[in-house]
Amino acid sequence: MTAGTRAGSGAPPAYDPLYVAFVAYFNRERDYFECHEVMEQLWLEEARDPLYQGLLQVAVGLYHHRNGNIDGGVKLLSAAIRKLEGNEAIVLGIRLDRLLTDAKSHLERLLRHEETPFPFQDLDIDIVDPALVAAVEAFVPGEEEEHA
Repeated sequence: MTAGTRAGSGAPPAYDPLYVAFVAYFNRERDYFECHEVMEQLWLEEARDPLYQGLLQVAVGLYHHRNGNIDGGVKLLSAAIRKLEGNEAIVLGIRLDRLLTDAKSHLERLLRHEETPFPFQDLDIDIVDPALVAAVEAFVPGEEEEHA
């Protein structure tokens, strides 16, 4: 079952363990490399869905920025924004609109980084579905490999 789909009428969404891992690595662990690893696997399983690719690219853009690769951060955040624009405000149990706004703001600052350097700052994924909140809270790093 794909992330955010319903198992049946009235049933809570069942999120793919790789998606849960992505959100946990993004928000809790701040491990953008692992975000890339798990989301790339899910992206491939989901027929290369641009939404998943955009989420993956936000994480990789942050990874590049954190490691001092400003050009890589600009490139990946730009690509992510293009893929995420036009989606619903709330999708896959998250406020995608807020993540998109934050990614755009981060990109604008990166574009001016040479003139106005700024320290790396993490972004947050705003989770709106209590089922996803519970799944992320219960996530144990490394457990996604058991579901792969």
